[in-house]
Amino acid sequence: MRVAIIGAAGMIGRKLAERIAVTGLLGGQPVGALTLVDVITPQVAENFAGTCDAFAADLSAPNVAARVIADRPDVIVHLAAIVSGEAEADMEKGYRVNLDGTRALLEAIAHIKGYCPRLIYASSLAVFGAPFPAKIPDDYHLTPLTSYGTQKAMGELLLNDYSRRGFIDGIGIRFPTICIRPGKPNKAASSFYSGILREPLNGQEAILPVDDDVRHWFASPRAAVGYTDHAATLDTSTMGAQRCMTMPGVSATVGDQIEALRAVAGDAAVALIRRVPDPAVVAIISGWPRDFDTARALSLGFRAERTFGEIIEVYLEDEMGQKP
Repeated sequence: MRVAIIGAAGMIGRKLAERIAVTGLLGGQPVGALTLVDVITPQVAENFAGTCDAFAADLSAPNVAARVIADRPDVIVHLAAIVSGEAEADMEKGYRVNLDGTRALLEAIAHIKGYCPRLIYASSLAVFGAPFPAKIPDDYHLTPLTSYGTQKAMGELLLNDYSRRGFIDGIGIRFPTICIRPGKPNKAASSFYSGILREPLNGQEAILPVDDDVRHWFASPRAAVGYTDHAATLDTSTMGAQRCMTMPGVSATVGDQIEALRAVAGDAAVALIRRVPDPAVVAIISGWPRDFDTARALSLGFRAERTFGEIIEVYLEDEMGQKP
């Protein structure tokens, strides 16, 4: 199998490439070649037995998409995106990267006769905006209230259409908010969800910009990589025309997060959380969904954590080397 990961320098892309390098597999199938692409040069997968080509490029720039698929990868994982807060602050950049880049990739594939790769598209919960039911079902219509959500909704519709026409065999994964993200905060409006746990677990102060009763949908980085791995070889023959779905996760409030942190690290860690309301962040996340019925994804074999405590345990094990 030949695999291309676009957005390979990001957290999920990097972890996915590392998993392929260690196991030599994606979706249970042997991988012989990896192409890793991002706006900064991704790290070459160490100890990978096959060939690995890593380079820096902007997918929305002319001719880049053609270069990415030059060796006709069997599986393309499209993770590259401008995140929610940045896409809202810079509308032009968000549409150029999140929409134009995706369309450039699809068009490059469509122009190669007889080529139909599995394309795994990273979508987002931001395709849903209030008002919506307390638990959003699989068949709920897309109602984005941000530029980022609108761009991802457009990407989903393109994925469905190009799959229907036989140019790609697409699967759209609506990732939960991934938590706890390792490293430093990014420009996503949701970044604080990881920060209020990651920083205290590392003895540092964290800023909480919203109230404790804010509820959201979460999964770990390990689950995110697992979704992508599973999607690589999933039988799509029963999926019909609707190729995008919300992944399983955990519905939890900020207060639930804090109590899970307290259970693991005690009151001293919780005391490092400083409440500083941010109206801009509050405005963005106030229209975000809180809970989902993910029966479709579960029926297709996708899995995630069942409690927020499990999400913290994954971070302690994978990032801090602590066995729960």
